[in-house]
Amino acid sequence: MTQLGIDADWSAMYIDGEWTEAAEGETIAVEDPSTRETVAHVPRGTEADVDTAYEAAAAAQEEWAATAPARREEALQSLLGALEEHHEAIVDLLAAEAGGSRAMGETSVHLATDQAAEAATLPRRMKGEHAASNVPGKENVVERIPAGTVTVISPWNFPLNLSMRAVAPALAAGNTVVLKPSTNTPIVGGLLFAKLLEAADLPDGVLNVVTGRGSEIGDRVASHPVSDVVAFTGSTPVGRQVAAQAAENLATPAMELGGNNAHIVTDEADLDRAIDAAVFGSFVHQGQVCISINRHLVHEAVYDEYVDRLVERAESIPAGTAHDPETIVGPIIDESQREEMLEYVEETVAAGATLETGGETVPLDGVDDSLVVAPTVLSDVTNDMSAACFEHFGPIAPVIPFSDVDEAVALANDTEYGLSGSVHAGDVGTGRAIADRLETGMVHVGDQPINDEAHVPFSGTKASGMGGYNAEEFLHEVTETKWISLQHEPREYPF
Repeated sequence: MTQLGIDADWSAMYIDGEWTEAAEGETIAVEDPSTRETVAHVPRGTEADVDTAYEAAAAAQEEWAATAPARREEALQSLLGALEEHHEAIVDLLAAEAGGSRAMGETSVHLATDQAAEAATLPRRMKGEHAASNVPGKENVVERIPAGTVTVISPWNFPLNLSMRAVAPALAAGNTVVLKPSTNTPIVGGLLFAKLLEAADLPDGVLNVVTGRGSEIGDRVASHPVSDVVAFTGSTPVGRQVAAQAAENLATPAMELGGNNAHIVTDEADLDRAIDAAVFGSFVHQGQVCISINRHLVHEAVYDEYVDRLVERAESIPAGTAHDPETIVGPIIDESQREEMLEYVEETVAAGATLETGGETVPLDGVDDSLVVAPTVLSDVTNDMSAACFEHFGPIAPVIPFSDVDEAVALANDTEYGLSGSVHAGDVGTGRAIADRLETGMVHVGDQPINDEAHVPFSGTKASGMGGYNAEEFLHEVTETKWISLQHEPREYPF
């Protein structure tokens, strides 16, 4: 447990089965978003370190691909056991590094455990098929084989499970992995995986973790010629660049990008359920979730009551340090994210919206520049205002009125994104009919948009990404099919 704490030595990367310093020996400070104090140092990797990691991954891939399915399953079961054993230490790490509340930490570990358990089933599910042939005496066999080396570039908001959902299935399918975690969360999104998998006794080079600034090594990681698949989770602008760099090498891009998710509440909705869902969907982990509620679309007949009740609930949410077990809304990850979301609020109010509550930082004892933003509710919002048309990625709830379902659907779809969404319409059947009209990869009726289950496909449409995660979806991303035909009898040719 002590070895996984924030006070452990995290100053080495994991490459080719060894803990090693960065090539130039420099480190990067890791800041606790709650206290604003430096709590750890990690290696400041260089392009030379990136190259070394890919060389190791390439050298190890053939042996790992040939490893028996039961052995790969055993490695994933070991990872699953390590997650469960170090549950509390990981929750504490998420608080110290990502500013995650207790609720966020528990959710992260739960999701990561689910993903590791699902991945452990994949080695035995990599089955091919047999197909008849139009050629006499020929047999067609289609095999499913590992893609090769998988690059995983993970984000800072849910670093544990958003790394896990790519790393675990990639390894399970027989690929080697190079993991580049976010600069903000290099430990729980990267180095932690190496420690958790050490007990699995992976062959050297199967998992490699390189930490460093994205501005310095990100391009080399995304465009590395050894990489066969690039799995990226992050913003759409950065995702476009990463996908383009991957495509230059004909690597498969698996992109889960931004969202602008609508929570539709009709005049027939059960407001108690709709508000409960709205509070969780907007404010869990400070709204720093790609599938959180970005816009509340509410029928004009229940609009005023909805706003009043949402404000009341928002003002009752405990906001403060992530180290307080009572906190629900903790700190934003850094100053740039905080300033961007507060600017969206200011611009939205200047455009005519009403600031019902929030819109400011919450002071913390002993902290000069708090990163905690108060739960914020904006009314009289239109779809073109900053807090609504941009992915604000904060504890902000813009509430937009609509007059009928057609208008609600048009508003929900009036965005370049298409990731998730939710509908409250009084009964499931009516909600399903609305859900069918929404241009998103996922919709949740009678709930809120933040849902993830490892055995159910997770993917977006439009500018929210390409490819998919979870279950068979990501297995197809990290594997290829190989057609082998067997000509059992002499074949007649036309010449």
